Amino acid sequence: MGAGVLGYFALRAEPPAWMALPAPLLAVLAWAVARRAQLAGWAIGLLAAAWLGFGAALLHAAAAPPPLVPPMRAVVLDGIVQDVDLLPEGRRVTLAEVRLVAGEPPGARTIRVRLRANDPARPAPGDRLTVRALVRAPSAPAYPGGWDFQRAAFFAGQGGSGFAIAPAEVAHGAGAAPPLSGLRATVEARVTAAIPGAAGAVAAALLTGGQSAIPRADLAAMRDSGLAHLLSVSGLHIAIVMGVTFWIVRLLVALWRRLALRVDGKVVAGVAALAAGGFYMLLTGAQVPMQRSFAMAALVTLALLAGRQAISMRSLALAAAAVLLIAPAQILGPSFQMSFAAVLALIAGWEALRAPMARLRGDGAWWRRAAIFAAGLVATSVLAGAATAPVGLAHFGRLQWYGVAANAVAVPLTSVLVMPAGMLAAVLMPLGLDGPGLWLMGLGVEGVLAVAREVAAWPGAAQGARPMPGWGLALYGVGLCWLCLWRKGWRWLGVPALAVALASPALHRQPDLLVSADARLIGVVAGGVLWVERQRGASGFVRDQWARALGGVEAQPLPTEGEAAGGAIRCTPGACTLQGAAVLLRGTPADTQCGRAAVVVSAEPVRGRCAGSQVVDRFAVWRNGAHAVRLTETGAEVVSDRDWRGARPWVPPVPVPRARGDDLPPAPVE
Repeated sequence: MGAGVLGYFALRAEPPAWMALPAPLLAVLAWAVARRAQLAGWAIGLLAAAWLGFGAALLHAAAAPPPLVPPMRAVVLDGIVQDVDLLPEGRRVTLAEVRLVAGEPPGARTIRVRLRANDPARPAPGDRLTVRALVRAPSAPAYPGGWDFQRAAFFAGQGGSGFAIAPAEVAHGAGAAPPLSGLRATVEARVTAAIPGAAGAVAAALLTGGQSAIPRADLAAMRDSGLAHLLSVSGLHIAIVMGVTFWIVRLLVALWRRLALRVDGKVVAGVAALAAGGFYMLLTGAQVPMQRSFAMAALVTLALLAGRQAISMRSLALAAAAVLLIAPAQILGPSFQMSFAAVLALIAGWEALRAPMARLRGDGAWWRRAAIFAAGLVATSVLAGAATAPVGLAHFGRLQWYGVAANAVAVPLTSVLVMPAGMLAAVLMPLGLDGPGLWLMGLGVEGVLAVAREVAAWPGAAQGARPMPGWGLALYGVGLCWLCLWRKGWRWLGVPALAVALASPALHRQPDLLVSADARLIGVVAGGVLWVERQRGASGFVRDQWARALGGVEAQPLPTEGEAAGGAIRCTPGACTLQGAAVLLRGTPADTQCGRAAVVVSAEPVRGRCAGSQVVDRFAVWRNGAHAVRLTETGAEVVSDRDWRGARPWVPPVPVPRARGDDLPPAPVE
């Protein structure tokens, strides 16, 4: 199924909707053939599963509303508040049923608007909000092959984001809101009021899933120490919630003798745990990690009640299939990949370590139980960290070297103190008795933050590295599945695939030049440095994305005059040349360079033809987005974002110049 979904997204043109039809027919054929020829039935069944993934992605794209094209000017928009995120300064609201122009029907996509920091308005989910704001569509990738924000927004139902330039007006209770969104906002406000500072923001994130209020410095510390997974509510959190609920309910049933003699305490506790897990999933917004975790936890609970093996590869496969059918585009994101890679490695590792752990348990002495706890904690951190590190490298270009040490302290603290205290506070919150629970939770969170800050300050705690290319990440997924799923000796054939995947960054040729989608930022890669030509209004975010994609290299401005990168770059006030094969114009007429270099790059339009050279200018990026250039022995390979993504529903069409005498594209808004 995953291969079929990836096959859909690898296309450069949108296939017709009827191509989703063969999937159920192939499934029926596989069932019929398998009754006579098992091997042939399996082969057809695998093809049916791949086609099912392809068809699910195709149908999701066909059912999605078209992308929003907001006006370039400020507008007065109004919509129904769906969610409110607390920020370090101010609030951000998510609006549905948005009208960008008065009198028009409401749109089908949501828009996120950051209110002014001093805005006195306190909107809540279900309110109607009216505000004057600047709204922009989701950004295109920072470079060809970069993370596609437009694709992610297309499948998430988002139309754009912006910021208010005037105070907001709120009409309370004017519309409907998602389930538990109002309760989520209330809990977040209550927690941040009771626990001041960063600890309150982290505690609110653990209970409600919103991370927007966490200060950047603490987010960076959690990320660099390898503890960022604690902020993304997923398997660990729902396991704690459902596990604590299960054992408390079972204990209460056992303590009530008359009830214990009449009902099965395990069944009652299992039902209560499922209810608690489902409620927690809805409270935190039902993100993909939570969907996967709840699906897994539900299968584990049902297996326990039925007396079957609780944790298995089959339960993981069923959870993956459910997520792929509900949200197939999630397979492209780090959340899906890291979640399933971690659980896959943990299940396979547990199967391999079960016998050694049983021998270590021995007679069950207390020191043996303590040793098993410590060994299990270290093994869990090592297995999950090793499985997810390449995925994190592919998406974020960073490695955290001390994650095992940080998790060895922070995970038990979260499991034993933070989450149980938070659950106690949440249960007592309607009665106004949540103070002691929140106080304990705050102490635990302060401990987690102290661990994160300490480990992040260690020398070389987080290191930038060249990220995996797409083919390397796909090969890593195949190798990991091969190694973990098989139980015969040929499982070790997955190790060479993993080795090649880990070496893929060194095998992948990086671009020599990068041009942003507005041509205000031009990067030249030479000598292990990103040399940047930056115009006023250029995006610092795009520059940071480039540096991360190149392995965390240092970004420096191109010299006004002279040489750089050991002579590979030669600059004059009018132009810069790279290896004598590429020219970056700074004012020199283009016709003086045409034919002398394989590619001519300019932040301004190069009118007419440039015989003998490829041209990347303001017109080129306006039409086709960001560009990447690789210099070769025979010339230059130029790839645009439109070449990379093709004609897909989430890719904006080629813009058309305004009907006026001057055919220049409109200047970007400051």
